[in-house]
Amino acid sequence: MDSLSERRKAILFIVIAASLWSTSGVLIKMINWQPVAILAGRSLFSSVVFLLYLRRIPTNWTRWKILASVAYIMTQFLFITATKLTTAANAIFLQYTAPIYVVLLAFWFLNEKPSRADWVSMLVIFLGLLLFFGDKLSTNGLYGNILAVLSGITSALMMVSMRAQKEGTPAESILIANLFTALVGFPFVLKETWTATNWVILLYLGLIQIGLSSLLFSKAIKHVPALEANLVSTLEPVLNPVWVFLFLGESMGYFALIGGLIVLVGVSLSAISSARTAREPARIDA
Repeated sequence: MDSLSERRKAILFIVIAASLWSTSGVLIKMINWQPVAILAGRSLFSSVVFLLYLRRIPTNWTRWKILASVAYIMTQFLFITATKLTTAANAIFLQYTAPIYVVLLAFWFLNEKPSRADWVSMLVIFLGLLLFFGDKLSTNGLYGNILAVLSGITSALMMVSMRAQKEGTPAESILIANLFTALVGFPFVLKETWTATNWVILLYLGLIQIGLSSLLFSKAIKHVPALEANLVSTLEPVLNPVWVFLFLGESMGYFALIGGLIVLVGVSLSAISSARTAREPARIDA
């Protein structure tokens, strides 16, 4: 059974990871590259972080490890592509329908049953997200919207697959995904325009925004149920416009501000419930 201190540290790691994830939106829009090239360039630098941490190439293959790697790749590719084809608001909001799928997948495969606090937190967070993005959501960009929904499904599958490795090393799944993506996508990188600005952004996206954040998340998911990890991660879309405001000067509207505060309340409810409960579901072997 995880100790209370481990659960609290895990939640802190997810909060930091979500904060780092939230910086991607404005930066991805600044790179005039194809999605595959962005993904490959970012994965190249992210691989360095995980190689330094693990100091080995994974050799022990399991179904959960492979599934988590595939879902990780698909989530990133689908989200980046969706961001290019629809509004950033649509892409983020639709991806964060993931908790719905996490509830089902975690129950079926991990026997993790959501608590009453989980349901309340999820309802509060969805309400907050709806207010937050309400005036920016649109029906335009149909294909982008579809891809964003699919990214929510693969995101849920990734979290459940990583959680299933709680007795193993979930970080290996991310390393496998990054190495594969960097290798397959590098030819696309060679076709793009190389500028110092592009590479500085990719360096940050790879080492910090995805590398460090994913490393923290892979450590945290061993101690926090999949649904709670996903709910706390919804800090990402709320923090995203904060960076846009700081760097581009775009301010949030009244309803967006209220929605953001509601999301923070929902995330806080989930985090407090998790830290107090310190329960551990039945063991799932990696």
